[in-house]
Order: sequence, then structure tokens, then C-alpha cells
Amino acid sequence: MKVLIAIDSFKGSLSSLEAGRAAERGILRAMPDAVTVVKPLADGGEGTAEALITGMGGRAQSVTVHGPIGRKITAEYGILPDGTAVMEMAAAAGLTLLHENERDIMAASTYGVGEMIGDAVSRGCREFIIGIGGSATNDGGAGCLQALGFGLLDSKGEPISRGAVGLADLAEITADNALPELRDCHFRVACDVKNPLCGENGCSRVFAPQKGAAEEDIPLMDGCLRHYAELMKGTFPQADPDREGAGAAGGMGFTLMFALGGELRSGAELVMEATAMEQAVMQVDIVVTGEGCLDGQTAMGKAPAVMAALAKKHGKPVIAFGGAVGSGAELLREKGIDACFCIQTRPCTLAEAMERENAAENLSKTAEQVFSAIKIVGSLSE
Repeated sequence: MKVLIAIDSFKGSLSSLEAGRAAERGILRAMPDAVTVVKPLADGGEGTAEALITGMGGRAQSVTVHGPIGRKITAEYGILPDGTAVMEMAAAAGLTLLHENERDIMAASTYGVGEMIGDAVSRGCREFIIGIGGSATNDGGAGCLQALGFGLLDSKGEPISRGAVGLADLAEITADNALPELRDCHFRVACDVKNPLCGENGCSRVFAPQKGAAEEDIPLMDGCLRHYAELMKGTFPQADPDREGAGAAGGMGFTLMFALGGELRSGAELVMEATAMEQAVMQVDIVVTGEGCLDGQTAMGKAPAVMAALAKKHGKPVIAFGGAVGSGAELLREKGIDACFCIQTRPCTLAEAMERENAAENLSKTAEQVFSAIKIVGSLSE
């Protein structure tokens, strides 16, 4: 039997590959002759870069950048063997980089993201995969453009301040001094947010409050982003603030699409494309997937459901393992997951279940039992 194992990370416990290797150990104990393939699985959020770096033999690269409120930090991204740069916006502009009392949505900037991109460009990277979840910003990606050499100027021709606050003074956007290498770069952006840039469903109204915005900040930021979008059209005529995903990551989706020519994609689909997952599915008999909690949210397009859809495209059975199997998990059958299994083997606290060694052992033991049963059923049908 040939088995493809592609499990999303068990957040706070096991990385994607750690989970995959744990399941593999159990499967091989049950079926020593099985041929197993372990691939990383992620949805474009936290852990995506790590999953691709470790799963594809890439290398980690560190760079000093300006964090969301201007403090210098060390951000890490990856460079894959083919030269593709893999990065997470949150590494340079993430909410988790700030203490709660430091959150300042008006001042927070994506400047560090541009610095990270610029560093990768200087190292010869021209292909990019960027996950844009978890940002602390709402500047429309303006800071990123500033770091890449674009001119975001006020009425006097001076650079505007970084952050959403600076957009109120924006009078002109120029590309004359932008990094020339950007013309040769291709950006694939992991993004599952469909919101437009502005309005009731825009980033200021929907996401900024989660980042510390006061109610009175919201109409101001929304107006500034409308102004930014209008000026963007002068330099990039195709710029459309109503495009799905333009409001992702505080408007970073808008800038990546229209200033840098980026393509917004489902995070899980993008990762599976990068890892040649479909080719692997075609060559196996069964697919194993999973994540920390299998429930109704999983069915709403999370990585295991996307993995299952790909498997079903080629008629492969799918088994999923979860640290927990919660409400709504029954919907997963409709999404292509044939059977779900909770890996807990004894009563324990949540903290005990999430300890790395316990989680790996439980996943391994459960996979062993499930594949032992598969082996018995297979022998009976012969």
C-alpha cells in the first residue's frame, strides 16, 4: 500500500512535518511493507513558511527590519531550493510582535514587509510566496511600497509618515525609484479573505477593531484608504479597491495585487501547488490528513478539507486525524474525508494533550490502530 501523509500543524503542539512523521511511524508499525510519503500541509497562515522550508529542503534567512511600530526586529523568511522566497507578513508586521499596550493601528506600518521583500530580491529571488495573515496594520500596504522605493509623497513632494495616519497627507504615488528588479518578480499570495478595501465590509470596519482601532478611527482610516486607492489608479490604472481580497491584511492585498502584480490564492491550494501535492496524490492508494481540531470550521475550506477535495478528484480514500473531533465534524464526509479519528488515548487535560511528546505518541498509536484495522479488512476481502 502506498500512503500519502499531509497533515496540517497541530497549533501549539506539532508542526506539519512532526505530525506527518508521527503518523508515518504508526502506519509502518501496522504495515511494515507500506510505502509512505510525507509532505507539509499549511493554509497560508502561521507556520506556512516553516512547513515549506523544512518540507522542501529550503533554508531560513534572517534580516533586520522595522517592525510594525518602527522598532528594529529580526524577521525570518525562507528560500527554497529553486530560489523561491517564502515569507509571512506577520514576521515583519504581525500583531504578535506587539504587546497589547503597544498596539497603534494608526501608526502601524508594513514597511518591514517591504524590507523583507527587498532583502530577498537582493539575494536573487524573483518568485515569492507570501502569507498575509496576522497583521497589525491597516495602511493599505503603503509602508511596503515605501520600503521598495516607491514615492508616497505629500503636497510638498515630501515622503508621508508611515502608517495609516500618513495616508491623510498623501498627494502622489510614484514608481520612478522603485526597485527595478520588481518588474521580474512574481508574487503568489496566500489569502482566504474576500473583503474589499473599503466600506462596510472593508478592512477598516471589519478587521481594524481586532487590532486595537477605536471606533472613531474607523471612518478616518476608511476615508484615507479610499483616497489611497484613487491615487493608486493614477500610477496603476487597473487598481480596483472593490476586488475580492483587496482588504486582506489591512489592505496589503490591494497593494500586492495592483502595485506588485500579485495573485491572491487560497492558502492551502497555494501550498499544495508549491509541494506538487497533486502528482503525489495520483501515485498513492490512500491519503492521510488532519489538524489540531477537526470540526465544522475544517469543512469551511481549511487545509484538510482542501486536501480531501484534491484526493477525491483522483478517487482516493481519505482518513483524517485530529487532536480533537468537535461539533460539525460530520460535515467533513461531504468534503471528502471518509473517516475522522481523535488521537487521544486516555483522559487528560488539554495542556497534557498538547505536549509535543504526548501528541506525537498519541497520533502514532492511533494511526497504528487504524491501519491495523485497514490491514485486517484488506486480508478479509482477498
